[in-house]
Amino acid sequence: MKIGVLALQGAFIEHIRILQKLGVEPSEVRLPQDLEALDGLIIPGGESTTIGKLAVMYGFINPLQQFAGEKPVWGTCAGMILMAKR
Repeated sequence: MKIGVLALQGAFIEHIRILQKLGVEPSEVRLPQDLEALDGLIIPGGESTTIGKLAVMYGFINPLQQFAGEKPVWGTCAGMILMAKR
């Protein structure tokens, strides 16, 4: 199983480390095409305005929405805010 961690900003390295301890293959997601080979995604915390701006800047909004419609996504703090519809 390969789980991606959105690595635009915030506390992504902690999520990478815990996935490694659990025996799961983690992958730092820095570009939308990095989503293609994943079984799931974690969107970590950080500063919600910044993560939103970076997601737009790097073209993540539509790919994240599509991914979330097909595979599991877990957001912590700002990651959950980014995932919210309202």
